[in-house]
Amino acid sequence: MTLQRKAGYIQSLPKYLTLCERNYANVMRILPSAGTTGASQLLTIANEQYEVVIEQAAKYTTDICITQVQGAVEGLFTPPMNVRIYHDAKVAEVVHPNYHTRIKPSYGYPNPKMHHKDEKYQVNAFLHDWLSFCMSHGEAVLDWDCNSGLV
Repeated sequence: MTLQRKAGYIQSLPKYLTLCERNYANVMRILPSAGTTGASQLLTIANEQYEVVIEQAAKYTTDICITQVQGAVEGLFTPPMNVRIYHDAKVAEVVHPNYHTRIKPSYGYPNPKMHHKDEKYQVNAFLHDWLSFCMSHGEAVLDWDCNSGLV
């Protein structure tokens, strides 16, 4: 008698990496030009203000935090997003603010914290949607050439 296991969610790595590559291209356009730890940039997008702060900068990675500082609806703010940028691989992904408890690629369902099966993909897809919205509705954003840097 053979036992068959129920197949769980398996993340598509090519689909996920493509999303992270798109996030890299767009996040580089909102990155503070100083590029050093503590540098920040204020963005105005559709009557809302966001601050992009470089929390840590190293040779191959940069950690940023995107925080809403003023909302269109008083008292309604989105939670901050912590993003790690990998310059050597040219990808950017949302990471958990506590780096010891990263977002897992997939979760069993149901689970105690009610994470979605594809939570990691969904938070990075949200970052992509937010960045796309910034590019189309935000104030002047730096032009970025992914191959050579700022244009």
